[in-house]
Amino acid sequence: MPPPNQNPEQIARDRIDAMLEAAGWKVQGMKNINFNASPGIAVREYTTDTGPADYVLFVDQKACGVIEAKKEEMGQNITTVEDQTSEYATAKLKWVSNKQPLRFLYQSTGVLTRFTDMADPKPRSREVFSFHRPEMLQRWIEDGASLRTRLTTIPLLNSTKRPAAELGLRDCKEIAVTNLEDSLKRAKLCALIQMATGSGKTFTAITEVYRLLKFGKARRILFLVDTKNLREQADASRG
Repeated sequence: MPPPNQNPEQIARDRIDAMLEAAGWKVQGMKNINFNASPGIAVREYTTDTGPADYVLFVDQKACGVIEAKKEEMGQNITTVEDQTSEYATAKLKWVSNKQPLRFLYQSTGVLTRFTDMADPKPRSREVFSFHRPEMLQRWIEDGASLRTRLTTIPLLNSTKRPAAELGLRDCKEIAVTNLEDSLKRAKLCALIQMATGSGKTFTAITEVYRLLKFGKARRILFLVDTKNLREQADASRG
């Protein structure tokens, strides 16, 4: 339990400090910055030309993100401070050269955290369970384009040299894959494929997993089934 004399803002910052440390960040103050202390540095109250940012994130000594801290009572209303976070992301930082706006934006109460990748085609915040590790942000920086951007460049299914029929896709499967990817390209990431029993749902799902890995450069995909038989079907389709 935090000491009773702490105010809500300080309680939130203590929680955020703990979350950052758990995610592999070294939390520092402006007066004791040591960029060699860790690959990932989170600096509290970092000076900018628009005022002090609650936290500025550095990966390999380069500024890449900002965190706006708010008291827990903000709850879901924390989305109202996204513009404030964006202002710090485009501000000029003291002592470092940041010609480009900071890419990774967070708003957090220490209980609720939202994240925006400004490299997305249509940047918008989403709730996350924790802060990303420095290694993950570095990997995204090296990738350049975000996953959501790469989803917009997936080629049409029938643009390959072999027609869909030769790939073992019946019309219903081709329609399902094509419509799903159209949804992803329009940043509508929650989608449902509804197909009749025996129409090839598992093979359709495996086809899309393959295309996400090959063309979207996805690194991890969760394929969740509720029975052993479906798992065995998936294994067989993968082969």
